[in-house]
Amino acid sequence: MPLRETLARVDADLAAGRVPLARQRLRGLISSFPHDLTLRRRLAEVYRLYGDTAEAGRWMYLEEDRNADETAAFEARYGSPGWRMKALVWQGAEAKAATAFAEGQLVAVRTACATQLGHPVDWDDPASYRDDDLEGGYEAPSEPWTAGGVLVGVGCLVAALVFLAIWVNGLVALFD
Repeated sequence: MPLRETLARVDADLAAGRVPLARQRLRGLISSFPHDLTLRRRLAEVYRLYGDTAEAGRWMYLEEDRNADETAAFEARYGSPGWRMKALVWQGAEAKAATAFAEGQLVAVRTACATQLGHPVDWDDPASYRDDDLEGGYEAPSEPWTAGGVLVGVGCLVAALVFLAIWVNGLVALFD
């Protein structure tokens, strides 16, 4: 689908209150047109509708007029330069950036990542900026079991066993 037509659908989705669909369309456009800062700005506006400052900061990170609180939230959520490289979903050389500020931001993130990892990294080679920290960066913290959690687990197990018993009983009755 052409860019203009998809943007018209995004506008229609937003007007109709279909914010998640508009967000999904914009994310798809950014994967197809990663150098288009206007698309990133539009996606940041959608995330502001959700109240997600970190994601708004993520998509405005390459803009000079970005909000400092959103940028700080993005940098806190994506704590390492490698995570930031992955989150920015940039492709190709930094020189493809539409503005000098965006190019400088991309160079700074790539340089910080290369310094941290101790070897050169490349936007087009995610394996070059992947490390052990990136693999375990979003692991949910382990918490002790609670009585409610145990009851829910036992309830699910009992429901599955009842369903299985009914199914087996029906299967036996079918061949009896």
